[in-house]
Amino acid sequence: MVSRHAGVRTLILLRHGQTEWNATDRMQGQIDTDLTELGRRQAKEAARELVSRNAIAIHSSDLRRAFDTATALAEHTGLTVVPDVRLRETNLGDWEGLTHLEVDADYPGARMAWRLDARYTPPNGESKLEVGARSLPVVQELLAERQDWPGRTIILVAHGGLIAALTAALLDLPPQNWPILGGLANTSWVQLSSHGPSIEQPGWRLDVWNAAAKVAPDVL
Repeated sequence: MVSRHAGVRTLILLRHGQTEWNATDRMQGQIDTDLTELGRRQAKEAARELVSRNAIAIHSSDLRRAFDTATALAEHTGLTVVPDVRLRETNLGDWEGLTHLEVDADYPGARMAWRLDARYTPPNGESKLEVGARSLPVVQELLAERQDWPGRTIILVAHGGLIAALTAALLDLPPQNWPILGGLANTSWVQLSSHGPSIEQPGWRLDVWNAAAKVAPDVL
């Protein structure tokens, strides 16, 4: 008997483990920070959970916090991590390196405006819409290239802001609805599935959000 899921492509978007900057509410953006010891343990725990998902590929942001998280997963699956610069976190421009309180002091009201408007661009940074636009081709290329994807799983390891933007882009949400996708805990993941009739009509559905079953405050 053929499983009703045989033709479904599953996509898991995994957020990296904790960094010291996460723990201190500092805006990382594309600054290349390292996992804490807790973050490395989180990565191993996530790997043990996801190893059963029948993954055929792991692609990751090239920033260390994501790539090291992906490497922990690869060690359990025997797959090779493919780095992709398009999966980097949002470029936060002049906000990078500042704490939340420092951004709020220097740019009153700006962080809230950024959260509520996918078009809002931090000074010298990029908007959520731009993040979605640069990451969406990663998935579109995998749809075209991976003929073995139906019935199996591909995992992308990235960052909270990028995962929210990519999810919104895959679901083709109108920009005013992008803020409904909130923060992700470290090493939480999102699961989407493609049920469409063709690569041109992938029919993405959101199956799971923040799958670690924890509601975390936004950190970016």
